[in-house]
Amino acid sequence: MRVLLFGASGFIGKHAHAALTAAGAEVLPTGRRGPIRHDLVVDGPARLASLLAAHRPDAVVNCAGLLSGSTAELVEANVTAVARLVDACSFLGTRLVTLGSAAEYGVVPHGVPVAEDAPCRPVGGYGVTRLAATELVRLAVADHRLDGVVLRVFNPLGAGLPADNVLGRALRQVPSGTVRLGPLGAYRDFVDGRDVGSAVALATCAATLPEPVLNVGSGAAVPTREAVRLLCAAAGFAGELVEGDVAPGRSAGVDWIAADLTRIRATLGWAPAYDLEAAVKELLL
Repeated sequence: MRVLLFGASGFIGKHAHAALTAAGAEVLPTGRRGPIRHDLVVDGPARLASLLAAHRPDAVVNCAGLLSGSTAELVEANVTAVARLVDACSFLGTRLVTLGSAAEYGVVPHGVPVAEDAPCRPVGGYGVTRLAATELVRLAVADHRLDGVVLRVFNPLGAGLPADNVLGRALRQVPSGTVRLGPLGAYRDFVDGRDVGSAVALATCAATLPEPVLNVGSGAAVPTREAVRLLCAAAGFAGELVEGDVAPGRSAGVDWIAADLTRIRATLGWAPAYDLEAAVKELLL
């Protein structure tokens, strides 16, 4: 299987690349850097169509996107880019696997793992743009124009985690002796990047995709403070932890969330292989 992988140099893209390669796929890394250069935001639909026609992939995997930025930047990276992929893959009959986010759900009932058909009420621009992209994929699949799926990733952890994530910020501050973050009382579903990569590989290589949206998480809600504590312990941090910053807008007001994994277990046979402690230790590599 030949796979065109967008965002291959990013945090999740690297895990997807490793898992796809291990599954026997021929992976063509694609992005702003690398052997196949293409920017889904800057390069227009005609160039994307030419790229797909030239390489004739069996599947396109999109791990690109923005966590933060202006509204316009988030729309371009998270909605327009996916819209272009939907059109191009629909035209050529190429499978599309793209990433979504738990931020699409917004506030959910405390203590109840959230399933893919739950109402989505995102609380910030990031979640809104991810949800818009998901709906574009869902509609194209429903209209039988696209063979595609959105993997709705919860809070990924692991080596190379960017500073836009709370544990990525914490790790970068450890050498200073003071880790300053926002409030850490919220419960989050942390999933190892290696598990996300395996979900990408399974969705890409599956014979059929019976569902257009699948949750990818650990299935458990953990206090963010506990995840940070595990990180500090693993890093040998003995300094001061300060919860004095403002919570990120993409998750403010969401005090509890965990993924219901029923659908992805049933359709892909996927389940997480790594626990939180293993994911945190991977951050230090």
